[in-house]
Amino acid sequence: MPFGDREDELWEAMKPSFKPRLVSDPNLKYARHLVNGTGPFAARTPATSHVRGDARATLARVVRRAPEVLVKVTGRKKGAKHLAAHLDYIGRHGDIPLETRDGEQIATKEDAQRIADEWSDPLYWRQGTTVSAVAMVFSMPAGTDPETVKQAVREAAERMIGDNHDYLMALHTDTPRPHVHLTVQAEGVDRKRFDPRREDLFRLREAFAEALRSRGIEAEATPRYTRGQGRAGTSMALTQLRARIRSGASRQPTEADLRQAREAMQIALGKAEQPAFVSKTRARWQDTKRRYEVAAERLDRSADREDRRLARDVRQFIQERGSIETVPDRMLREAETRVREAQERTRDRPSPEQGVPRGTPPPPSRRR
Repeated sequence: MPFGDREDELWEAMKPSFKPRLVSDPNLKYARHLVNGTGPFAARTPATSHVRGDARATLARVVRRAPEVLVKVTGRKKGAKHLAAHLDYIGRHGDIPLETRDGEQIATKEDAQRIADEWSDPLYWRQGTTVSAVAMVFSMPAGTDPETVKQAVREAAERMIGDNHDYLMALHTDTPRPHVHLTVQAEGVDRKRFDPRREDLFRLREAFAEALRSRGIEAEATPRYTRGQGRAGTSMALTQLRARIRSGASRQPTEADLRQAREAMQIALGKAEQPAFVSKTRARWQDTKRRYEVAAERLDRSADREDRRLARDVRQFIQERGSIETVPDRMLREAETRVREAQERTRDRPSPEQGVPRGTPPPPSRRR
C-alpha cells in the first residue's frame, strides 16, 4: 500500500539526515557538495544508483526485526609495513586467501607484501604518516550463509567503490557472525582519497542490505533510533580493550568507562545533569513513534489484510519500546543502584550513640 504524501514523512523516521560541520571542517569542499547536492551527492540516475525502495517494505522489516547489517571502519593503515601486517592478519597468516577486486586470489605473504608496497606512498619520509588503506568489516548475525555474505559485500563494493580504488576481501567464519574484511586502497586512480564518512558508511550499509535481499536474505540498514535503540556503537579499539577486560587479560578499566562512571555518579548524587543529547534522543524517538502510529492508522484503513496485519505489528513494536535507553541512561541506572546500596548499608550500620545492639558477639581478643 503506498503512503502517498505521507511517504516522505515516514522516510524521515526511518532514514538519517546528515549535517555537515561547516565550521572548522577540514573537508569543506565535501561539506559544500553535501549541502548543495553536487558531486557525490548529485541526483543519481537509475542506471548508476539504487532506488530507496518501498517505505512499506522497509517499515515491515524494521518492526518485524529483520537482521541489521553492520559496516564499520576498523582502522586506517599507514605505510607498507603497517598494511602488510594487517593483510597478514586478515589472511590468517596464509590460511585464508585474499581476493582482489577482479576476483584473483592472493595466498602468499610475498604477494601481500607486494600489494602493500604498491598501495603505499613511495616517499620514504611519509611512510609513517600517510594512510595507505582503509580497513572495514561487513558482518551479519549468526546463521547467515557466509558465501552469500561475501557475494553481497563484493556487489556493494562494486557499486559504491567501483574501479577507482583497488581493494582486497577476506571472508572469516571463525566467529558466530560471518564477516568480510574489506581493505580499500586509499588513493584512487583519479588521485582522490578514499575516506568514508558517516553518510558514506550508511550508503554502504544500504547497498550491502540490498545485495543480501536480492539473494533471498532478509536484511535492513536503518539508524538505531529507528529501531528504538539508543546505545551508540564504540570504536574497534575500545571494543577490543573491553573484551580484554572481560576475559581477565587486563584489569585496567578504560578511561572512557571511568569517565562515564564518574559523570553518572555526579548525576545520581544530584550534582550534575544528563547530557543534552540524551533528551534529544528521547525526543527523536517520540517523534519516530508518532510517525509510526500515523502509518499504522493508515494501514488499518486499507482493504488489504496484509496491511492491517502490518498495522498490528507496528503497534506491538511501539508498545514493546516505550522508552529508549542511551549509554548515559544505563550508566546512571547503575550509579543510582550503587548510591542506593550505599545508603542502605549506612542506614543499617549502628551509630555510636545507639551503642552495641543486644546479641552482638564480643570482639575477638587480641593475641599477645
